[in-house]
Amino acid sequence: MLSTEYRTEGNDVLFVVRDLPECYHAAASTVGFEAVAGGLARRFPAESLYLEQAYRNFQRLVQEYLQAEAGERHKRWDVALEAFLGAIQGQDLDWFLVGSAGLAVRGLAVTPGDIDLATDAAGARRLAELLPDALIEPIIPVTGWICDWWGRAYLGARVEWVGDVHASVDSPEPTDFGPVAASRLDTVHWRGHSLRVPPLDLMLAVSEQRGLVERAALIRSALGR
Repeated sequence: MLSTEYRTEGNDVLFVVRDLPECYHAAASTVGFEAVAGGLARRFPAESLYLEQAYRNFQRLVQEYLQAEAGERHKRWDVALEAFLGAIQGQDLDWFLVGSAGLAVRGLAVTPGDIDLATDAAGARRLAELLPDALIEPIIPVTGWICDWWGRAYLGARVEWVGDVHASVDSPEPTDFGPVAASRLDTVHWRGHSLRVPPLDLMLAVSEQRGLVERAALIRSALGR
């Protein structure tokens, strides 16, 4: 039977899953688990925030989470997004929706596998406080990557956020989650909520750069091209 362990190794903390059936290993790898003594683990810097809180949720949710990532459970991105919006209602947060969910809320025929968000440093930490029962990883201070903070929750589908995205992500071409996108956001209305999303022309350019042919065709159709 699956079990978990909170382990300290030097300057790292590991959330270890023991006795995970082989059929879930590929799915675990896609969300960043690595092989360690005694099982598979997510590794975090010891200075990460909300470690104990995140581990308690990890213990409770990891089996369902990996089943969803393996395709055994239907990932309801819309349910996850509604739950997220309910949790942050009335809060003063600077954030916007990126990736495929930013297209789905416009009514385009895409099925997001997760919810991706961009926020600032304060928002990255505040989201942990607003999602106390869903946070499955700590808020991680990031070095040498695209942002300064990273967080992940599970609300029936993954909800992930980057905090303080670096301007360098927009060179040589703008992304749909960096400062350029943040300066050009559209507002769309979805199930009674007003959501900020990157502009479609920018999302088209990003999809073409990534070779997402079908997605690019959907965006062109929405743009009337």
